Amino acid sequence: MDLIQLVQGFIKIFQVGGEWFWALTSGMLPYIIVLMTAVNALISLIGQERVEKFGEWASNPGILFLPIRYVLLPFVSVFVFTNPMAYTMGRFLPEKLKPAFYDAAVSYVHPPLGIFPHINPGELFVWLGIAAGVQKGYGDAAMADLAIRYLLLGLVIILIRGIVTERLTMVFWKKSAA
Repeated sequence: MDLIQLVQGFIKIFQVGGEWFWALTSGMLPYIIVLMTAVNALISLIGQERVEKFGEWASNPGILFLPIRYVLLPFVSVFVFTNPMAYTMGRFLPEKLKPAFYDAAVSYVHPPLGIFPHINPGELFVWLGIAAGVQKGYGDAAMADLAIRYLLLGLVIILIRGIVTERLTMVFWKKSAA
């Protein structure tokens, strides 16, 4: 390898990095900025204090509030704000509940794809691949049945994950305070 090839290879690294940066800047970045603007506008329309009060209300202790925190709030967040903006709704919960909310929300960006593909369009190919196999083996009706079951099972899973993560967070919170 001579010096010219070495320099060309070195410059190529920066060209590829520049192409990647441009793809990010012209693709995902504007999407995220527009979503953040829309979320903040919606929160301003509803009222910051109302949204915070809902977060406070959802963070009340008791078994009644677990489904609100780990099913209703993640479902609405994922449905309305989609991935990745859904995670921002956790900012209205107290610090000790944020990890569990995040776990529930991040676990729910795949299950509703068969019915609500807008939630996580970047991962739609996963659902479409599974659905194509189910459709080929069992027909169109099985695909719709699978989509509904996947969505409902996802709600059960995020409730379980939210509760388990909340409990684990409390254990670690106490250990770090000691």
